[in-house]
This record gives sequence, structure tokens and C-alpha cells, in this order.
Amino acid sequence: MTGPGEHEFRVVSSKDVHIGRVVGLRVDEVAMPGGGTAKREVVEHLGAVAIAAVDTDGAVTLIHQYRHPLGRRIWELPAGLLDHPGEDPVAAARRELAEEAGLTAGRWDTLVDVAASPGFTDEVVRVFLARDLTPVDREVLGDEEADLVVHRVPLAEAVRMTLSGEIVNGATVGGVLAAHAVVHEAAPARPADAPWRDRPTRFADRIS
Repeated sequence: MTGPGEHEFRVVSSKDVHIGRVVGLRVDEVAMPGGGTAKREVVEHLGAVAIAAVDTDGAVTLIHQYRHPLGRRIWELPAGLLDHPGEDPVAAARRELAEEAGLTAGRWDTLVDVAASPGFTDEVVRVFLARDLTPVDREVLGDEEADLVVHRVPLAEAVRMTLSGEIVNGATVGGVLAAHAVVHEAAPARPADAPWRDRPTRFADRIS
């Protein structure tokens, strides 16, 4: 008999329910501490990157775009899926920053890794801090990106929007607060290539 914190939650069996383009759904049967098993639904995800791009005036770039599950437009950092097999996260972040915000950056740091909802999905978003910004031509890809609007917002105002509930996207909440801590409070950021323990890989391996 193991004590609290010592049990191994071993997967006894696993069944695929749905394998889509962006996510998969499986049901795992997991060995529980009491000796029985329990079913756990798991949404597999490609993983994603988001970018807190802060310019020399202390403004962060936010985008306002429609998110169908919520049924409305919300504020977010520029972000995108890790949907290129084996792509380096910083390279993905560079691509998304250019595509969504029309910016490139000369300095990159890792801010936070955000597990979107670990009770049912392995989705984790790595949020980068991008500085030394330069405008580039923005390439609009698809109807949704054609609709998004790009705003520069003072970082302190973005913090206020986060605390007031105007910003609800998890990676954006974490990224804005972390960026403010690094830029204005000299909190240490990690290197851009810091190890990413919880980067999702299972769904990417399925479709690669």
C-alpha cells in the first residue's frame, strides 16, 4: 500500500475516440490508488506558442479576434499551433508574430508555459517575450486572420485588462502578467531555448 503522493497512475488500456486535424480524443483506463481503475478522457493537442511583443515604448501587441467556442471576439497575444513537424518553438513564434502582427524581433526570452486545462487536455502553450521589434509585411492567411485587428496597448493597461476580466485567454493572462514582471520588475526570464518538459508530442506523432 502506497502513501499519498506515491501511487503510480498507470494506464491499463487506451481507446481512440476521435482523431481530427488539430486535436484527438482518447479514453484511458487508469489504475487508481484504491486498487480499482477509472476512465479519463484526454484531448490531445499539437501545442502552441504565444508572443508578448513589447516595444521600446512599453506597449504590448494584442490582437482582437473571433473565437467560435466562446462565440465572441476576445483579446489575445499573437499565437499559433506547433503544426509543422519538429519545428523549433522559437521559429514557430517568429512565424506567428510576422503573420499575425507584422513584426519581427531581435531578442527572445521564454516567459511561461501554460497548461490550458490539465484536467482533460495535454495542451500546453509556451509564451515568449519578444523585444527589439521591427515592422515587416503581414501575410494574411485565411478568413479568420483577415478579420483580426492588431492593437498596441501599454503593458500596464494590458495588466489592468487582465485583472478586470477583459482578457480571459489563459496564455495571454499568464504572458501579460509575466511580461510586466520581467520588463518592469526585473524578474528573470528563461532563455528562449529553455527546456520544455510538458510540450505535447503524442498528437503530433500521430499525424506526422
